[in-house]
Amino acid sequence: MKKDIHPEYGPVVFRDISANFAILTKSTISSENTVEWEDGNTYPVVDVDISSESHPFYTGKQKIMDTAGRVEKFRQRYAKAGDKA
Repeated sequence: MKKDIHPEYGPVVFRDISANFAILTKSTISSENTVEWEDGNTYPVVDVDISSESHPFYTGKQKIMDTAGRVEKFRQRYAKAGDKA
């Protein structure tokens, strides 16, 4: 690999502010904000709006679309237009 062209890869805390959830992992992202982690060390922190703790798909709070109702509305709307032609 070429030297001095790759970003620094190190520990970072990703914090979901809406779910009060944080995870320590490694990344190339950098941040000037820091947080003290459970192990007593200070790590850069990146605040995110959504994570697996707050995403509707992963929490089971996903809305189920009524596709049958939508299809029926479509057919009713365009059946009237087809009658005129």
